[in-house]
Amino acid sequence: MSETEHAEHLTQQAHDRLKEELQRRSTTLRQEITDRIEVARGHGDLKENAEYHAAKDEQGMNEDRIRVLESRLRNAVISEVDPNSGEVAVGMIVTVDDDGDVEEYFIGSMEDTPGEGVEVVSASSPMGKALLGSKTGDAVSYTGPTGVTFTMTITDVRAP
Repeated sequence: MSETEHAEHLTQQAHDRLKEELQRRSTTLRQEITDRIEVARGHGDLKENAEYHAAKDEQGMNEDRIRVLESRLRNAVISEVDPNSGEVAVGMIVTVDDDGDVEEYFIGSMEDTPGEGVEVVSASSPMGKALLGSKTGDAVSYTGPTGVTFTMTITDVRAP
């Protein structure tokens, strides 16, 4: 696989949120959890110490999230949105008509928050790849994971 296949397309806002979360988790939260483990350890028998086990579980989950954040940020590609391009790009909302069923999709990452009622579609998904670069009026097709081909017409492209 090429490096671009591992890339995660993020808006600047999502990238900034992930960096802030990583900073908080790897400093403040990590220290708070370590302090709770030390306090719980002082309560004696660790085998039956629920406070200790809860803090250790939280520590494990925090460290897992730190690794995920580091990986996502390392592989991140920041997408600049040109709201005047009229072209589907990462960070844009696209409205499509799929045989009379009109849907709005935000092309980006689950870290993005495009608003109520707008589904997020990854730019690296089959649908996302098909939509990228298209414009209003274009018909696009893609094959879903079950092998079914979907065709839809783009009716609008806009910035969130």
